[in-house]
Amino acid sequence: MMSAKSSDREAEVRAFDETKLGVKGIVDAGVTTIPSIFINPISKRLPPPKPNSTGCDGQFNFPVIDLRASENGLDHWKKVVEEIREASETWGFFQVINHGIPDTVLDEILKGVKGFFELDNEVKKGYYSRDFANDKFAYHCNADLYSAVAVNWRDSFLCYMAPNPPTPDEIPPVCREILIEYSKQVMKLGKMLFEILSEALGLQQCHLLDMGCLDGLSILGHYYPACPQPELTIGTPKHADGSYITILLQDQLGGLQVLHQNHWVDVPPGALVVNIGNALQIASNDKFKSVEHRVPAKYAGPRISIASFFSTFYLETTQKYGPIKELLSDENPPKYREITMKEYSIYNMKKGLDETSNLDYFRI
Repeated sequence: MMSAKSSDREAEVRAFDETKLGVKGIVDAGVTTIPSIFINPISKRLPPPKPNSTGCDGQFNFPVIDLRASENGLDHWKKVVEEIREASETWGFFQVINHGIPDTVLDEILKGVKGFFELDNEVKKGYYSRDFANDKFAYHCNADLYSAVAVNWRDSFLCYMAPNPPTPDEIPPVCREILIEYSKQVMKLGKMLFEILSEALGLQQCHLLDMGCLDGLSILGHYYPACPQPELTIGTPKHADGSYITILLQDQLGGLQVLHQNHWVDVPPGALVVNIGNALQIASNDKFKSVEHRVPAKYAGPRISIASFFSTFYLETTQKYGPIKELLSDENPPKYREITMKEYSIYNMKKGLDETSNLDYFRI
C-alpha cells in the first residue's frame, strides 16, 4: 500500500509534469525556494557551493588531445592513438581540439538549444512528450521523473538523428537547421574517434565501426536554469553513460564534473568532451572505463549543454553484443554476458539515475 507521503509526492510530481513547463516554468514564476520534489535526501546533497566557485579538486590536468596531429603522418597518428588509449583506460574522459567542427557550428547549436527552451510556452508545450521510444523529438523534464528519489534541476529534449532521423518538420524551427548540421558534423567526428579507439584496443581500424557503434546517434539538449537553492538539489546526479561513446558540448558556464581517483574534477569549458560509455566498457571487457560524472545545480544560469550519444538503444534488433572476442584469452575471460542494446535500455530506463552502476547487473 502506498503511504500518504508517497501519494502526496506522486501527486506533486504529476502536477508538475502536467504543466509541461519544466524547471524553467518554476524559475519564470519567480520562486525563491525550490519545490520539495527537487530536494535531495541529506545523504545525496553536495557540499554547499559558493558563488563563482566550483569547490572541486584542482590537482589534476584534464586530458586534452589535439586531433589535428592525426593528419600529420603515421607517427602523429600513433601518438594520438596512444594518448586516447591512456585517457580511455585511466580517465574514461578526454577533451578534443582541432576536431574539424567549425566554431560557428558549435556557437549556433548552443544558441539553437537555448532558443528552443526559451520559446513561447504554448509553442514549447506542443513538443512535450514522455514517449521516448516513439517520438523522434521529445521535450521533457527528467526521463526518470516518476522513479527518481528527487527531480533534477534541468529540462531536456531528446532527438534521434540516426539511423532514422526525424523529418525536418518534426524538429522545432528554432533549432532545425543547426541540429541537422551539427549531427552531420558529430557523425564525422564519431567515425574518426571509433577508428582511433579500435586501434587503441589493438584491433583493426574498422572494428568498432563494423560492430555498428556508429549506427545510432541521439542528441540530448539540456537547459539548467539558475537555481535559488543549489545546495538542496542537483542538475544531473552521479552516473555513467550507457552509450559506446558520448560527445559533449558545454557552454562557457562549464559545470561538468568527473570522478577521477576519488576526486571530483571540473571539466573546463571551451573544448568538446568525449567519454567512454558502458557499452564500450563491456565491449572492451573493462579495458576502457565508463566513469561517473555529474552536474551540480548553480546559482548562475541558464547553463546549456548538448550530449551526443552513439548507441542503438531504441532499435528493434535481436543482435547481441558483449566483450569483443579478439580481446579475450584464458588470462582475460569475458566479464559480461552477451545482451541486446534493447535489454540494456529497458533496464536503464527502469532503474533511472540512482547513482549506482548499471554494469553490475550484466556482469558474469
